[in-house]
Amino acid sequence: MAGALGVCVAAFYYALNIREQTRNRRVTLTNTLMQTFTSEEGIKRFGELESMEWVDFDDFVSKYDSTVNFDNWMKRTMVWNACEVLGHQYRTKMVDFDTVFTTCNTFVPTLWTKFKPIIEEYVRRGVNPRLMYENFEFLADEINRVMQKREPSFDGARGYLRSPMK
Repeated sequence: MAGALGVCVAAFYYALNIREQTRNRRVTLTNTLMQTFTSEEGIKRFGELESMEWVDFDDFVSKYDSTVNFDNWMKRTMVWNACEVLGHQYRTKMVDFDTVFTTCNTFVPTLWTKFKPIIEEYVRRGVNPRLMYENFEFLADEINRVMQKREPSFDGARGYLRSPMK
């Protein structure tokens, strides 16, 4: 009887421990998200990306490509990659939607809308692989879908930005 009770207590303790580890991982991930998107540095990066302007792909390349503006490329790639990883984590259920939505509900779809033509043109020209940033797009679409329900003034096709390319 004592042995069986010991096994039950150990199993209960193990379950609690696993639950606490999962909670701690989510807290760590949330803190990382906040550093990327809602810290002072994250807001500055978003503002810089949001303020970029170009007429067409060639104009974009002449102003912002890594060969002419390494600092902008580095910031842009860091944010795009963060959105890609976050989209993958959401898709694989590593992070819940409410956490993602609370942390970056306008950032991701706004950035995707702004840079989608550029990302697609890099793919079309063979610079980037076709599947690059598919999770970024997936996450932007998921957030757009929820934003349109919760905030009707949010234009899911354009975010809060005017279209950079016509």
